[in-house]
Amino acid sequence: MNISQRVLCVEPSPPRAIFDLAAKYTDVVDLTLGDPDLPPPVNVREAACKAIMEGKTRYSANAGLIDLRKAIAEDLKRNSGMVIDPASEVIVTVGAMEASFLTLYSILEPGDEVVIHAPFWINYSQVVRSLGATPVFVYTRPEDNFELQVEDLEKVITPQTRLVVLNYPNNPSGAILPEESVEKIAKLAVEKDFLVLSDEIYESLTYDRKPCRSIRSYPGMAERTIIINGMSKRFAMTGWRLGWAIAPAELISEMTKMQENIVACAPLPAQYAGIEALRDDSGSAAIRDEFRTRRDVIFEGINRIPKLKCMPVPATFYALVDVSATGLTGKEFAFKLLETEKVAVVHGSAYGGDHYSKFIRIAFTMKEERLREALRRIEKFVLELK
Repeated sequence: MNISQRVLCVEPSPPRAIFDLAAKYTDVVDLTLGDPDLPPPVNVREAACKAIMEGKTRYSANAGLIDLRKAIAEDLKRNSGMVIDPASEVIVTVGAMEASFLTLYSILEPGDEVVIHAPFWINYSQVVRSLGATPVFVYTRPEDNFELQVEDLEKVITPQTRLVVLNYPNNPSGAILPEESVEKIAKLAVEKDFLVLSDEIYESLTYDRKPCRSIRSYPGMAERTIIINGMSKRFAMTGWRLGWAIAPAELISEMTKMQENIVACAPLPAQYAGIEALRDDSGSAAIRDEFRTRRDVIFEGINRIPKLKCMPVPATFYALVDVSATGLTGKEFAFKLLETEKVAVVHGSAYGGDHYSKFIRIAFTMKEERLREALRRIEKFVLELK
């Protein structure tokens, strides 16, 4: 059977590979995937159950329930002051991942260049390649707190640059981009005439300071920005598969057309739960506070272990840990740690190659007691290294 090159160029995900390998062991503390163990707020779960019991289990409009799109628009205005038209500038998708895919699918042509700052969420580069476009990487540095330097971005912009992916708060580094940098990138986008995909899925999980303004709010950016967001992180609703994109009406129209031909619509009970979540989001604060506590446990615990250094974590539920003083690469550290102490982490090179080979990524999505058990095992592993 001949398989499409679009599919053959997509490589297996390293985090998933380690996750699958960890399943072969018993009593593993799995710190690989960004999949919170917390339940969604009670009112959200009740809204989904109510929708199911009332028979609201059929199809919705391809772009999603208009009441949900209105709730998204109201939430955006309340939190950022930005005003959008819910009928024409929002599409509800099967998770933020589908929103990202539809965006890339709808705007890229073979030969286009897409700038992605590293360390990066792996799926972006995979989808870009599958569409015949070229990912161009800008490597951020730990000494800059993994903040994208505008002068580095400017160096890689060419006439073929169609899109810049901006992912802050960032997976996997937990970094937040300063507002002055966002403003400079906005000016550069207008000057060089490129689009920006602003992945804001972690904007609710910030701990030490507020996230920066969305790049869409700057002059000239409403017509060239696609915001990606969803329910997974803010409301611990990963498995509910509910996300959205906010973009100019002409793009949303085309994405909606493609949605009809791919998945039809997002699951209807999840959409009703989403309406409730956005209209009464009081439960999201408890989720953020729980992850702040877990962040502190990991940050302080790792930095007490000899030869390990945890980078600052101002947002998300990920921590990058420098393991170079152990004499191991991040990949060697990750596989040896799993084999000997049954703790699963992801090597940093999965998120940007050799530039991040001295790091591992920890997802602190498990209960505090399991995180402390992981820290105990990691310390034992490091102390016993020859």
